[in-house]
Amino acid sequence: MTRIDAKFAELKASGKKAFVAYVMAGDPDYETSLEIVKSLPAAGVDVIELGLPFTDPMADGPTIQLAGQRALEGGMTLQKTLDLATEFRKEDDTTPIVLMGYYNPIYNRGVDTFLADAKAAGIDGLIIVDLPPEEDDELCIPAQKAGLNFIRLATPTTDDKRLPTVLQNTSGFVYYVSITGITGSAEAQAADVGPEVARIKAKTDLPVIVGFGIRTPESAESIAGIADGAVVGSAIVAKIANGDPVESVQAYVKTLADGAHRA
Repeated sequence: MTRIDAKFAELKASGKKAFVAYVMAGDPDYETSLEIVKSLPAAGVDVIELGLPFTDPMADGPTIQLAGQRALEGGMTLQKTLDLATEFRKEDDTTPIVLMGYYNPIYNRGVDTFLADAKAAGIDGLIIVDLPPEEDDELCIPAQKAGLNFIRLATPTTDDKRLPTVLQNTSGFVYYVSITGITGSAEAQAADVGPEVARIKAKTDLPVIVGFGIRTPESAESIAGIADGAVVGSAIVAKIANGDPVESVQAYVKTLADGAHRA
């Protein structure tokens, strides 16, 4: 059982929905980023999604693209991202960390080396958005064997024919992308998302978490109300981009987490 599995079992037992927060590793700089990540559990974050900076983040909107650029310009690398997770683990051995990014940096490092290093750093799961299920032998299957969850995205265009393929080797949770398009581009609507979540849950026992287009405590609450939890990324990253102090970012994240936990 991974930390992700344990967290969702704990939430289910207490009748709570999950709040997942995304931040880009190394944005605006390594030290501030580490401080922000360390602040998230106290703000009520159940699972941390840690963005891996990449030069060509095709699934991300301008907010997260710019965060990745800032991180890369500040010298952030895959190794420093793992170092950040290692530092976080010195104080927190229970909050799950999901590394979210693209395959190229992992491929360059070598899959076996990466998986061993990620496991040692305290990474619990991976979301690699540019590896489809047809490429599961590349990373998904080895990751599962190494004890990491491999979390897949389902989208509004994932039809009933495609869904079983998407779910086949997924573990930890299913990430449902609430809107068609890039991150941060529109607002999620519970009325639209609800039937899609129900459709996915009919095919899997995994928790279904909804992300993209959630910016307020109210939307976090409404989306968590029809799913197993909510993810917020771009809205948090925008606060960091504004230069808000860590305490301010933490306070904002707490309002979102409180919203999801009310559901």
